[in-house]
Order: sequence, then C-alpha cells, then structure tokens
Amino acid sequence: MTGKELLLRAVRGEATPRPAWLPFVGCHGGKLIGKGAAEFLRSADLLVDGLKKAYELYRPDGLPVTFDLQLEAEILGCALHWADEVPPSVITHPLAHGKTSIEDLPRIDRTKGRLPVVMSALETLDRDLGDEVAFYGLVCGPFTLALHLRGNDIFLDMFDRPDDVKKLVDYCADVAIQMASLYLSHGAAVIAVVDPMTSQISLEHFETFVTEGVNKVFDWIRDNGGLSSLFVCGDVTRNLEVMCRTHADNISVDEQISMDDLRRLCSENDKSFGGNIKLTSVLLLGDEDDSRREAVEIIDKSGPRGFILAPGCDLPYHTPEKNLQAVAEMVHDEYQREVARASAGEFKEDTFEDVQVPPYRDHKEVIVDVITLDSTSCAPCQYMMEAVERAARDAFVKVYINEHRIKARAGLGMMKKLGVKNLPTICIDGEIVFASIIPDIKTLVKAIEARAIQKNITALAE
Repeated sequence: MTGKELLLRAVRGEATPRPAWLPFVGCHGGKLIGKGAAEFLRSADLLVDGLKKAYELYRPDGLPVTFDLQLEAEILGCALHWADEVPPSVITHPLAHGKTSIEDLPRIDRTKGRLPVVMSALETLDRDLGDEVAFYGLVCGPFTLALHLRGNDIFLDMFDRPDDVKKLVDYCADVAIQMASLYLSHGAAVIAVVDPMTSQISLEHFETFVTEGVNKVFDWIRDNGGLSSLFVCGDVTRNLEVMCRTHADNISVDEQISMDDLRRLCSENDKSFGGNIKLTSVLLLGDEDDSRREAVEIIDKSGPRGFILAPGCDLPYHTPEKNLQAVAEMVHDEYQREVARASAGEFKEDTFEDVQVPPYRDHKEVIVDVITLDSTSCAPCQYMMEAVERAARDAFVKVYINEHRIKARAGLGMMKKLGVKNLPTICIDGEIVFASIIPDIKTLVKAIEARAIQKNITALAE
C-alpha cells in the first residue's frame, strides 16, 4: 500500500496498518532549500523543490501544495504584507467602509494572482510524486475569507446586519468551490477548507453564519468525486460538536483540542479526524525525544481507524528537521514506537522563572497583553491584534499593548505566568478577559475603560 492509498483510506474513515502522516509543510519548505517565504511562495519551481525535499526528509503520506490562506484574498483585492519566514498577511479589506460591493470584486480563475504558480507546481508534483503522496489543496474557508474582505467590522455586522454577513459568506463559499475545482482538476486528492476565524465566534454564530456555507462547499466536493477536510486551528472547543456535524469527510484540529473528545465526536458523526502535534513547544522549541513522546501519545489516543497524524497548523519556518524526522520514525516503525513508550521519561516542564510579568498596579496606564501564536502568520491572532490596536485608539485612556508570541520561549513563559490556556487571548492588566474570541470594538473599548476606572478608584482608596 502506498502512502497516498493509506492516507485516503484514513480520510474515508477506514482502518490503516499504521498512522497516516501529514506534515503541513508551508513556508518551512522554503527553509529546507534556503529560500525565504516571499520568494518561495511566488515560484512554482521553488514550491516543487521544497516539497520534494520535505518528501525526502519526512516520508509523508500527504502534503499541501502550499499553505497560504491569502491566495484568494489577494485576487479579490486585499493588499498583502510579505515577510521572509511567514506567509503574507492581509492589510487592506476591499469591502470595508462600503467603498466596494461584492458585485465589484474580481472573479477567480486559473490566470489570476499566484494561482498559475500554485497550479503549475501541483501539476508537476502530481506527475512526479502523485502515485506516492496525496496532495492537499488548501482553500480559505468562507468565514475567514469574508473577514479578509470586510475586516473586523464583520463582528459588529453579525449583530447589526446579519443578512449582509450571510450573503458575503455565501459568496465566499462560491469562491471556495471555484478554488476546489481548480485544485481537483490539477491533481489534488483532498480539499481542506481551512477556516481558522471560526475559532473566534460563538456556537450560535457558527450555526447561523458558517454551517450552510461550508456544507455547500463540502457537498460540491463530494458530488465531484473529491474528499474533504474542515481544518480549524485555534481553540474550537465550543464549536467542535457542530463542526463534526458538517458534511466534511474529515475534521482536523490543533493542540488546544482533546483528541479523546475529537475521536468520540467524529466516531458519532462518521468522520475521520486529524491532529494535533504541538506546533511550538514540541516541534519548534522541543527536541527529538519531545517529538517522539508527543507523536506516540497522540497515536495511542487516536487508534487505528480514520486517523491522520499532523501538526496543528502550518509548520513554523525554523522547525528543526530532526524533530519532524523523529515523528516520521514513530509513524513508520512500530518497533521504535515500542522503544519510545518504554524509554519515555517524565517530561520536565519549563518553569519560566526568568520570565516576569509587568507590575500592573504600578502603572497608571492600562496594559493589554495579547497571547498569540504569531500575528504575522495566524489569522485569528492578526485580527485580534488589529481589534486591540483599534480599541486602544478609541479608548479615553492611554493603553500599552504587548504581543507575546508563543513561537518564542518568552511568549510561552508569559502564557504560563498569566494562566492562559487558549490562543489567541486578550489579558487586561494581567487578567484574562477574552479567551479565543475576538470581541467587537465597542465591547473591547468598554473593557479597557472599565479597567482604567477601577485602577483610579483603587488608587484613590489607597
């Protein structure tokens, strides 16, 4: 059985002789061949070289042809900011401020934006490796694309203009179908609808604004002979059950989700499932033993049926190759899994004694700490940071904003010291206020101003 055949069996919910292995190699593929993200994501030849190198090193059963949720947004008029170690980020929103309507947006086709680059790379990869590897086409989920187009105002729109939001999400579902059609026709075996912004909304809003749109996409994929996955990074605990009731074949999550819960819900809804290797504390900042231990624990929890081992999101650019090779070893070698189980020692947790939180009481200003994966590469983190920055401008008090990115040890330390369990999270003067949900601007301004008033009252009392 080839790796591709094994992975497709897993997506269909069938038993497999070993775990299927899907490293989400995005910009990390550029690192493997000594190229920055901006150059790597704009060249078909470099995409091919990077993914072939990943195939050689990591022995995957599946690979994404690219991991860039801004492909569609760029074509539709969003300006992008480029960097060397992360995918581009959206910096303008064509539907903001009512200057443009949906009818004015460009159409999606193979000739637009960077799609010629991606489709050319996929054709080559499918020709050279398609018998061995199941290539994934990653499309930007309808709600995330709607937010790219509208900006943070969409959170107010859900209360004030719900019909407009439904119309926009339906439009974005049609865009996802167009993208899925292109990927399937050029060799993709699985279409993953990646919709990270759905981790930032309530269950009610998911059912109202998301379910119908994603089901429209999944039904189209199934009717056209494809397999599908709903892939949401972020803490989707409150929406996990409704995600598992969508029409996707597979549900994939990140480290913030219990694999026991995911396995149970997917079994109840006849879904396969995937995840959820820790992206930063293990793969990026850990070592080979950490990676082996993590992989074996997840494999043992997940069982032999309908399971795909994967990181929780796009691999960080500087992820050490040896850590991913250690995971691959656990996937391919049952004997080495037994060795890892037998030799697994107690994990020595970092206490971060050198990481200090600010003396919040000593500051007249309000200090807002935002714990993120990385706002330059994670859409929920980016839009949470944008909301905080806008609220700080609107509030009547001076606000200091600190982003703590857990891609660095110091960020992990602040996460631990502040007691944060979910990403992204807003803390105001050291207190968790909004965990894995982006508030509308008015609500956030009120929270900041309320804290300022409380500080003033406390200061007067003392």
